[in-house]
Amino acid sequence: MGQVAILGGTFDPVHWGHLLIAQAALSQLNLTQVIWVPDRLSPHKQACSYEHRRSMVEQAITDNPSFILSPLETVDAKPNYALKTLTELQDTYSNCQWYWIIGIDAFQTLPHWYYREAVIPACDWLVAPRPITTTRVHFTKSERTQPLPDSQSSWLCQQVAQQLASQDISIRWQLLQMPAVGISSTLIRQYCRQHRSIRYLVPESVRAYITDHNLYLEGVGSSSQV
Repeated sequence: MGQVAILGGTFDPVHWGHLLIAQAALSQLNLTQVIWVPDRLSPHKQACSYEHRRSMVEQAITDNPSFILSPLETVDAKPNYALKTLTELQDTYSNCQWYWIIGIDAFQTLPHWYYREAVIPACDWLVAPRPITTTRVHFTKSERTQPLPDSQSSWLCQQVAQQLASQDISIRWQLLQMPAVGISSTLIRQYCRQHRSIRYLVPESVRAYITDHNLYLEGVGSSSQV
């Protein structure tokens, strides 16, 4: 039985933080593969086209044989919720033990996911600690952008587990042992709009792709110093 993890996201664009999270999961759990699943249609926000985002992920992971791009390529007319992703991958990759890699901020939303009673028990959840700027937990202003210590991250995860237990949903989770990464896709898009360099924030192949396709620029025909 293979141990396979799903890493889903908008990846708008993919960056070094995403790659570090995937590698931490691969190493810590001795996974067989990490399947990268770009959202086909985000239910929460507008994004760069699916084709561009998928191509950037493909460029970013090409040199790691343990990272594979999801074979689910059909563009769906409806939001791509987790249950659909999981069931389609289970049909494609049989006889696997499934993991789901998720950031701690997204982990806190699990009690509100669609069909959570089916999705959550089907996977082991690997939670990546990282800086959080929006959370239900109240911090002082200076604390909100600081990486969460492992003890505090564990506490947040335990709160989620308790919320799910109150809904009669059990969850298996563990924290990924890795440094908190402050890089975000929002920051990268902002840098592009401001014509600032994104070198060393994304893989060089992704930087070149963004430049070649004039992504994340406000003005038509303008160019970014990336």
